[in-house]
Amino acid sequence: MTRSRGREKEQAPRIYEGDGDRLMAGAPPDANERLILVPDALPSKTPDPTARIRIMWGQHLLEDLLAGRYRSLICAVNAQDNRSGIIAQLAALLPSSQWDQASISEYARQFSAAPGRVKVLKYDMDAVEVLAILRPAGQEHLAIADLESAFKVIVGMLGRRSNRLPSASVSFLGARANRLLDANGREPAFESVLRTMYQAGYAGDVYPSPAMWHTPQVGLFARYPFASTLDRLRQGGF
Repeated sequence: MTRSRGREKEQAPRIYEGDGDRLMAGAPPDANERLILVPDALPSKTPDPTARIRIMWGQHLLEDLLAGRYRSLICAVNAQDNRSGIIAQLAALLPSSQWDQASISEYARQFSAAPGRVKVLKYDMDAVEVLAILRPAGQEHLAIADLESAFKVIVGMLGRRSNRLPSASVSFLGARANRLLDANGREPAFESVLRTMYQAGYAGDVYPSPAMWHTPQVGLFARYPFASTLDRLRQGGF
């Protein structure tokens, strides 16, 4: 009986040293960007073999690429101006890359004339290979169908060469020059993007856009497919 009561009094492991846990129980005054991470399942002695996309909430993609955590990056590219895109930022920061904004755009222009087909271009930046999605000619934005077609190609490219793994992808949301829009002309939900990637066979890491960090009242799963709890809630269950 005494042992049982002792276990009941055990506290969860502390996260921070000193008074950090108490101070961070509510948002600090200057924390406008918060995330509520929700585990989808407890760890098991028998790991689930299901392939999943890992969602890198709050992580910094450029820093992780420069630190050598990934061998390939999936993003978008266009034939006009890539100055605001992560592909040009990465090229400028990698010391062994021979690409710059101008040459990235010029290379894309060589493949931009053929209408009706999305393309996946390869940019070898030595430390990182960029698999860049180029929207079909005549389109002002990427569509979900384009993303689906491109990721089927990308999954094949990743599967044929193991040295392209591990791989990271942007979310394609919040972009400027390479916007992703649905059939209604609006940005799709992040879940729609993840579903499209996953159904194409992708099971790498995905980095949400920093704009998604402004969602403090929404519980966020760390992996996709999401837990079945979400579907039960959508159906009115608990």
